[in-house]
Amino acid sequence: MGVLNVTPDSFSDGGQFIAPERALAQARRMIAEGADIIDIGAESTRPYGAQPIPVEEEQKRLEPVLAAVVALGVPVSIDSMKSAVVAWALDAGAVIANDVWGLQRDGGMAALVAQHRSPIVIMHNRDEADATIDIMKDIAAYFERSLAIAAKAGIATENIVLDPGIGFGKTQHQSMTALARLDELKVFKLPLLVGASRKRFIGVISPSEPHQRLGGSIAAHLLAAQRGARIIRTHDVAETVQALRVAAAIEDKR
Repeated sequence: MGVLNVTPDSFSDGGQFIAPERALAQARRMIAEGADIIDIGAESTRPYGAQPIPVEEEQKRLEPVLAAVVALGVPVSIDSMKSAVVAWALDAGAVIANDVWGLQRDGGMAALVAQHRSPIVIMHNRDEADATIDIMKDIAAYFERSLAIAAKAGIATENIVLDPGIGFGKTQHQSMTALARLDELKVFKLPLLVGASRKRFIGVISPSEPHQRLGGSIAAHLLAAQRGARIIRTHDVAETVQALRVAAAIEDKR
């Protein structure tokens, strides 16, 4: 899953692809590099300092880009916590909803997803990090709540993907714990998505700016794949695809 942020303030690439022609070129590049899904977001959800925007502004950023990216022929997911934006995007050709609040923030999201019969990425999140909790127990309890909401709304189980939310509502150490213990989430018997690309915990281990965290991102994603992740969400598609292919080819020799 290649990340396409049409935002001025995302933590890693804010402003780089807000121009429609640059966004489309980046989508083409990621597809050529091996992206199977393009994930488009028009509102920054970074944990520190993100500025909320109204539905109208989010759609205004998406409108010049979404249809053109959909026309490239790969599945497009819409990264939004607002059901109104997701509804508009699904009607415009996106096929996956990616909700960073896992159906627990916008009361209309679950019914909307059920109505469209679209896949949904349910991500774990918290308003604030709490270093005293067992983060894996918190993630599991959160997913139980989200799955109950999904079931009540009539969302088909086969349309659900779970995301532990690396970097969201967690300390840096808790993000690392979620990666280290990712295989515990196999108990839900649902596909797992991991997006550790350029996240802050990498800079804690090895001081660096977001654009300098390619090596750490690949390390985290390789370990995530080994522990059961089936979708990797990344800014750096070519390098991540190469790393995953080489690791898989070596593993095959066993």
